[in-house]
Amino acid sequence: MKNDNTLMNHAADNIRILAAAMVEKAKSGHPGGAMGGADFINVLYAEYLQYDPANPKWEGRDRFFLDPGHMSPMLYAQLAMTGKFTMDELKNLRQWGSPTPGHPEVDVMRGIENTSGPLGQGHVFAIGAAIAAKFLAARTGNPTFEKETIYAYISDGGIQEEISQGGGRIAGHLGLDNLIMFYDANDIQLSTETGEVMTEDTAMKYRSWGWHVIEINGNDCQQIRQALDEAKAENQRPTLIIGKCIMGKGARKADNTSYEHSCKTHGAPLGGDAYKNTILNLGGDLENPFVIFDDVKEMYARREEELKAIVAERHREEQAWAEANPEKAAQQAEWFSGKAPRIDWNSIEQKAGDATRNASAKVLGLLAEQVPNMICSSADLSNSDKTEGFLNKTHAFAKGDFSGAFLQAGVAELTMACCCIGMTLHGGVISACGTFFVFSDYMKPAIRMAALMKLPVKFIWSHDAFRVGEDGPTHQPVEQEAQIRLMEKIKNHDGKNSMLVLRPADVDETTVCWKLAMENTDTPTGLIFSRQNVNSLPAGTNYAEAARGAYIVSDSEGTPDVILVASGSEVSTLVAGAELLHKDGIKTRIVSVPSEGLFRSQSKEYQESIIPAGVKVFGLTAGLPVNLEGLVGANGKVWGLDSFGFSAPYKVLDEKLGFNAENVYNQVKAMF
Repeated sequence: MKNDNTLMNHAADNIRILAAAMVEKAKSGHPGGAMGGADFINVLYAEYLQYDPANPKWEGRDRFFLDPGHMSPMLYAQLAMTGKFTMDELKNLRQWGSPTPGHPEVDVMRGIENTSGPLGQGHVFAIGAAIAAKFLAARTGNPTFEKETIYAYISDGGIQEEISQGGGRIAGHLGLDNLIMFYDANDIQLSTETGEVMTEDTAMKYRSWGWHVIEINGNDCQQIRQALDEAKAENQRPTLIIGKCIMGKGARKADNTSYEHSCKTHGAPLGGDAYKNTILNLGGDLENPFVIFDDVKEMYARREEELKAIVAERHREEQAWAEANPEKAAQQAEWFSGKAPRIDWNSIEQKAGDATRNASAKVLGLLAEQVPNMICSSADLSNSDKTEGFLNKTHAFAKGDFSGAFLQAGVAELTMACCCIGMTLHGGVISACGTFFVFSDYMKPAIRMAALMKLPVKFIWSHDAFRVGEDGPTHQPVEQEAQIRLMEKIKNHDGKNSMLVLRPADVDETTVCWKLAMENTDTPTGLIFSRQNVNSLPAGTNYAEAARGAYIVSDSEGTPDVILVASGSEVSTLVAGAELLHKDGIKTRIVSVPSEGLFRSQSKEYQESIIPAGVKVFGLTAGLPVNLEGLVGANGKVWGLDSFGFSAPYKVLDEKLGFNAENVYNQVKAMF
């Protein structure tokens, strides 16, 4: 039902009042954008967005992704009108322990679909969610996913961030007609007017990517309706609605003149008389601005009743589908449960001495066959990062065809990672993405967001060290492992590690590491694989112990003279070095540490049993020494790199850089 325009404008002003009051009370925040965007979000929630008031986690709901998280007051005020936040919670914007932090944090029960991080990521999460909805519609046949619409809200900053190019290209190329994005084109940024930093034709840019573009007055509720109706009718392309909004709409200065279209309203409270005049201008009560007007309450109460009827019909369609397809319905329920999938790990037979990227390909081939809700992606490197193991058992998405399970992301690592995050946020999908380890640098902002949101995205990185060889230092990771492993040291608010990072020592340990990754449903997992062949560990190695993060590969009788510690390719180098040490009567223990974070989560007794205090420890790492310093301790020694790599065949680099048995022998002997 369409509401009276006067009432709609009154409701939008109500959002503006609440947004300005929240920021004023917090003495911190961004009122201007929230005030400018109030008309769009009000029209969306009052008349278009379909969700179940009784079940916020309903799988077929429409989803709203906010890109500019600094506009959180707009979202909180809107959600208060749907009963998801109280006035007291709005009053506590940006305060300790409040559910209204400065930037929204994912909380589906309260209607927040994503944590809004660095500008640009939020709308690409929406693109990933739109892909997931298409995929689920194709896999299940459930009509609810065909009717689902993904909405995104982006600002000038998000449009300018480079990630918007990758996201725009992918969404247009795939024809994501279930995606509608509103661009708040208010021409004002935090420190400048937008015209001082860009002159591009944004509409033309998105049209060139294959989007349907509509340009409107973003503060006119009737034009917003017409644009949304047109976007909903589009069945070939994603839609961008460019709304020319007014930054700080309704704001007044201390002298009661207009405070609209000003950078000063963007990132600071209005303050003093300006705040007072603004509240009065918008029809608010200075003594108590934290109220929802009675007629606005009634409007949203009517919308709730409308939604109940709409959702009841949608649920009837879903029930009819479920009764006709009981196996698919049970499968869908399992996919959305968040539980780890059932996989026959014992059926994997690895080739001894192979590269761990090839071992990963073997696993991915099995996952493609046994995990029907898994989507894998690669940044134009599937034949090198070996995600082709998955692709060879399915086919890539194409416009109009989402029956496959592979996203060819093109050369866009950050975009790819954010798409996978969006798929996971949507639910019902397990996502994984691959590239070279050195290019994880492009992905760090997304990895951090996945960790913050506790999303079990699988990040696949091959070409793990300087053994990339002839490609030279630009493509040889040195400091990357240290950077990624820092994520294992950061705790989420629940006290658990924010990420699982695994670098397997050989092909069989690769299988165990993939099993750990698939069973990790609480955090992202990073899997780091070798390009070159790696000698298999000694016969009798108990690979199952890799699940503890560190374990003994081989041991001596009695107390060892020295413990040799490494992860990945370097473990087999330690094995070769230990053979030389044994000839001199030096007793060794070799420890593989695929994940220090996982190891540190074990009991103190277990940790002490693997690396006891008082025994000399030697560590070998193809990255920075800091990778192993926490394990080796003050009295041990780490042989690693302290410079970038060099262009040469990897076996030459092993010799020149000291990653061979002879140098292990020499370094350990020197410790005695």
